[in-house]
Amino acid sequence: MSESTPVESLTYEQARTELIEVVQRLEAGGATLEESLSLWERGEALAQRCEAWLSGARERLAAARAAQPGQEG
Repeated sequence: MSESTPVESLTYEQARTELIEVVQRLEAGGATLEESLSLWERGEALAQRCEAWLSGARERLAAARAAQPGQEG
Protein backbone atom coordinates (compact mmCIF):
# COMPACT_ATOMS: atom_id res chain seq x y z
CA MET A 1 0.00 0.00 0.00
CA SER A 2 1.16 3.48 -0.76
CA GLU A 3 0.87 6.41 1.60
CA SER A 4 -0.83 8.22 -1.29
CA THR A 5 -3.66 5.67 -1.41
CA PRO A 6 -6.82 7.26 0.01
CA VAL A 7 -7.55 5.73 3.41
CA GLU A 8 -11.27 5.54 2.56
CA SER A 9 -10.56 3.05 -0.22
CA LEU A 10 -8.64 0.58 1.97
CA THR A 11 -10.02 -2.72 3.19
CA TYR A 12 -9.72 -3.51 6.90
CA GLU A 13 -6.75 -5.78 6.25
CA GLN A 14 -4.96 -3.19 4.12
CA ALA A 15 -5.51 -0.43 6.67
CA ARG A 16 -4.39 -2.67 9.55
CA THR A 17 -1.22 -3.75 7.71
CA GLU A 18 -0.31 -0.18 6.83
CA LEU A 19 -1.06 0.97 10.38
CA ILE A 20 1.38 -1.64 11.72
CA GLU A 21 4.01 -0.38 9.27
CA VAL A 22 3.42 3.25 10.32
CA VAL A 23 3.79 2.36 14.01
CA GLN A 24 7.01 0.45 13.31
CA ARG A 25 8.44 3.39 11.37
CA LEU A 26 7.55 5.81 14.16
CA GLU A 27 9.03 3.52 16.82
CA ALA A 28 12.22 3.09 14.81
CA GLY A 29 12.84 6.82 14.90
CA GLY A 30 15.17 8.61 12.53
CA ALA A 31 12.43 10.49 10.71
CA THR A 32 12.35 14.25 10.60
CA LEU A 33 9.71 16.06 12.61
CA GLU A 34 7.68 16.72 9.47
CA GLU A 35 7.88 13.06 8.41
CA SER A 36 6.91 11.95 11.91
CA LEU A 37 3.89 14.27 11.94
CA SER A 38 2.83 13.01 8.53
CA LEU A 39 3.16 9.40 9.67
CA TRP A 40 1.21 10.15 12.85
CA GLU A 41 -1.63 11.76 10.86
CA ARG A 42 -1.73 8.83 8.45
CA GLY A 43 -1.73 6.42 11.40
CA GLU A 44 -4.67 8.23 13.00
CA ALA A 45 -6.63 8.04 9.75
CA LEU A 46 -5.79 4.35 9.37
CA ALA A 47 -6.88 3.62 12.95
CA GLN A 48 -10.19 5.39 12.32
CA ARG A 49 -10.67 3.36 9.13
CA CYS A 50 -10.07 0.11 11.02
CA GLU A 51 -12.53 1.16 13.72
CA ALA A 52 -15.15 2.02 11.08
CA TRP A 53 -14.76 -1.43 9.53
CA LEU A 54 -15.06 -3.11 12.93
CA SER A 55 -18.12 -1.06 13.86
CA GLY A 56 -19.75 -2.01 10.58
CA ALA A 57 -18.99 -5.67 11.20
CA ARG A 58 -20.53 -5.47 14.69
CA GLU A 59 -23.67 -3.88 13.27
CA ARG A 60 -23.96 -6.56 10.58
CA LEU A 61 -23.57 -9.32 13.18
CA ALA A 62 -26.20 -7.74 15.41
CA ALA A 63 -28.60 -7.42 12.48
CA ALA A 64 -28.01 -11.02 11.41
CA ARG A 65 -28.61 -12.27 14.93
CA ALA A 66 -31.76 -10.19 15.29
CA ALA A 67 -33.09 -11.57 12.01
CA GLN A 68 -32.82 -15.18 13.20
CA PRO A 69 -36.03 -16.52 14.75
CA GLY A 70 -35.71 -17.49 18.40
CA GLN A 71 -32.53 -15.46 18.94
CA GLU A 72 -32.37 -12.95 21.74
CA GLY A 73 -29.87 -10.05 22.01
